[in-house]
Amino acid sequence: MKKVLDFLKKEIMLVVAVLAAVVSLFITKPSLDLVKGIDWRTLGILLMMLCVLEGFKKESVLAPVVALGSRLKKMTTVTLFLVFGVFFTSMFVTNDVSLIIFVPITIMIFRGGGKEKFILPVITLQNIAAIRGSLLTPFGSPQNLFLFGRVNVSAWHFMLHMLPLCAMSAVLLVAFVFFMYRKDPGEAIEPEAPEKPQKNRLAQRIVYIVLFCAVVFTVVSRTKYWYVFVAVVVAAVAITDVKIFKNVDYVLLVTFLCFFVFSHQVAANGKIAEFLSGAVAGREYWWSIGLSQIISNVPASIVLYPFSTNFAGLIYGADTAGLVSIIGSLASVINYRIYIREYPGTGKKFLIVFTLISWAFFAIVVVPGLLLSRWPFF
Repeated sequence: MKKVLDFLKKEIMLVVAVLAAVVSLFITKPSLDLVKGIDWRTLGILLMMLCVLEGFKKESVLAPVVALGSRLKKMTTVTLFLVFGVFFTSMFVTNDVSLIIFVPITIMIFRGGGKEKFILPVITLQNIAAIRGSLLTPFGSPQNLFLFGRVNVSAWHFMLHMLPLCAMSAVLLVAFVFFMYRKDPGEAIEPEAPEKPQKNRLAQRIVYIVLFCAVVFTVVSRTKYWYVFVAVVVAAVAITDVKIFKNVDYVLLVTFLCFFVFSHQVAANGKIAEFLSGAVAGREYWWSIGLSQIISNVPASIVLYPFSTNFAGLIYGADTAGLVSIIGSLASVINYRIYIREYPGTGKKFLIVFTLISWAFFAIVVVPGLLLSRWPFF
């Protein structure tokens, strides 16, 4: 029993997700439509990415990136490199993937340089960078991908409307970094030089790089044959090193699955649908932000879209919701999971730091986002 309680305390996000899914089964009677309503594509892509990145970790595939960060000798420079690495990559490989890539690198660099006290605020800024950088492109986040697929506008038109929020966020991130090091702007860091990858493992590293490209292609291309790529990637990982599967974060997969169950069951309830049809129109921005704090922004976008008349308000709200709480964006859940796996028992500390910094950022961008939501998207 003690082991069970310790596990539940450690996996608080899993507990919340499971409880939400169970409650939703009483809100709407389960049916076969539930199986169809779950976003299996997102779960499959996440499984691929988790497997491949475990391979990256084992084979030190990211050592060159770590080495580049290790050559930077000032805390401000290192932090800007890591934060904007997330900001720009999230535009192309989605916000969750960019965090999965850069947060472990951040932990390695700061731990090696004896600056562990800065890890939490820096990865929180990376979380913000992932959320605000990814909003620029149609494929930067799952909610953008879903909503872009529902409207008849070009990618360039979409990006034009998202650019003001993205540019403002970039400026704010720079300001937040310099504010964090305001007491000693020139503070130095001397990270340990990363271990050089073993030369006799070159073939394995090439395999994982190719598999990573396959994952990125699956995301960007929106291919309907995603399940084929999942099967191929999983099989390739099994052939390359079957022990990788022991380290995959299956708890994260179950957490995502539970949130998808909850969102489907809520949307399938007739009375809830009737209420939303009268309550959402004209208030999309606030509804998107608020509902995302209960079921996260991807499911909230799916639930609210049929009842929305202001597309700009809906998508701006969904792309801002992740700044309010950890539940607001599933990318934040990923960040949380990566950190507590490295530092068990620090979940409460993570939530406090995350909330304080994210709310400070949210307080600055929420009103401009509301004003921009009045700019007709089409």
